[in-house]
Amino acid sequence: MSLLRSIAILCVLFSIAGTARAVCTMSVTNISFGTYDVFGTAPLDSDSGRVNVSCTSDVGRATVTIGKSMTSGSFNPRKMKNTTGTDVMNYNIYTTSARSAIWGDGTGGTSTVQANRPGGKPQPWAATLPMYGRIPAGQNISTGSYSDNLTVTVTP
Repeated sequence: MSLLRSIAILCVLFSIAGTARAVCTMSVTNISFGTYDVFGTAPLDSDSGRVNVSCTSDVGRATVTIGKSMTSGSFNPRKMKNTTGTDVMNYNIYTTSARSAIWGDGTGGTSTVQANRPGGKPQPWAATLPMYGRIPAGQNISTGSYSDNLTVTVTP
């Protein structure tokens, strides 16, 4: 039996204004896991998600955080909910392809990711940060579409 699973990520734009205006914006490409096999013995990984950050020339770096699961209220595990039922499925998002550090807000054992302006003359810049998703194997869940919403924040 195969099940279709995907994560929808809610994107939040952040800007900061002060004496000198420093602005970063972002867009997010959702993570799509595709089909999850409840009988599979290996986790289902996805590298399809991206956080695209664009900053003005007066910003040297930006910290990108991903909030707790709106379904579980936690970082570990984050959970997706069946859109037509009550089942939930554990998953998480990591900072690297090794999937050893959970991408969060720096609390509760999670890590943040830095986007840095390239060296040289200051100018507006952009960075693309990949998100590495994983659904653990062996979850006994019903057929359906699963999703969760997360808040992604960029702070110059």
